[in-house]
Amino acid sequence: MSEKNVAFTRDRSIPKSYELVLTALFTAIIVVMAFTPLGFIPLVVINATIIHIPVILGAIFCGPKKGAFLGFVFGLTSFIKNTLMPTSMSAFVFSPILASSIDGAAGVVKSTIICFVPRILVGIIPYFVYRGIVKLTTSSHAKAAKVISNLVISVLLLVGIHAFFAKMLTTDSKEMIGWVSGAAAAVIYFIVMELTGRKKDGRFLGYVYAGVTGALTNTLLVMPMIYIFYKEAYANALSIEPGAVMGVILGVISFNGIIEAIVAAVLVAAIGMVLNKVHRR
Repeated sequence: MSEKNVAFTRDRSIPKSYELVLTALFTAIIVVMAFTPLGFIPLVVINATIIHIPVILGAIFCGPKKGAFLGFVFGLTSFIKNTLMPTSMSAFVFSPILASSIDGAAGVVKSTIICFVPRILVGIIPYFVYRGIVKLTTSSHAKAAKVISNLVISVLLLVGIHAFFAKMLTTDSKEMIGWVSGAAAAVIYFIVMELTGRKKDGRFLGYVYAGVTGALTNTLLVMPMIYIFYKEAYANALSIEPGAVMGVILGVISFNGIIEAIVAAVLVAAIGMVLNKVHRR
C-alpha cells in the first residue's frame, strides 16, 4: 500500500479501546469547557467559542457515531447551563424548560431542536468533510484541490479579519483598514500554503476544513433556527424591533461565525496533527 493510501486509512485503524479513551477524554474536556472560562478565547471584541473543538476532533478520530454522542454532550451542557445559570434574557433559546413558559409545549420542542440538533451534527459532518478532503487530495486532482482549498480559507481570512477590525476600530477609515489587513493576511496565507502546503499530506487540509465546517455547522444552523422559531421572543429578549432580528442574525454569522471558524481551523489542525503523531507512535 502506498504512503498516500496509508495516510487515508491510518485513522480508521484506531483500536476500539483507544477510541473509548479518546471519547471519554473529549467528553470530560467538553464538560470542563462548558462550565469554566476555558471554553472561550478572548479576542478583544469577541469571546470565541471553542467548546465544539473536542466534538470535531472526536468525530475525526473516533467516527461519526461517537462524534454525534460528543455533540449531544455539548448540547446537554448548553441546556444545563442556560437553564440553571442563564446569563442573558435569550437563554430560553437553548433551554426547553425556560421555553415552555414562553411558548408552551411548542417551545419545548423548538428549544430542544436548537439546543441539540446542530451540536449533534457538529459531531457528524466534520468526519465526512475530513474523509472527503483527504481522499480528494490523494487523487489525481490533488493539486487543483489544494489550490481551491487554500483559496477558500484565504477568503474566510479576508472576511473575518475585515469584520474584526470593523468592530474593533472607531476611526473613519476602519473599513479600508479592515479590507487591506484582511487582503494582506489572505495573500500571505495563500502564498505560504502554496509554497509549503504541497509537502504536507491531505490530513492537514482535512483537519483545517473539518474545523471550519464544524464551527460553521453550529452557527449556520443555530442562528437561522432562532429566527424561524423565535423571531418575536428573541426580539423582546434583546429589546429590539422584530424587523431588526435578521440584521442581528446576519451580524452574528458574518462576524462571530467567521472568526470562530478560523479559530477552529487553526486549533483542529494543530491538535489533530499532534494526536495523529501520538497514534502513530
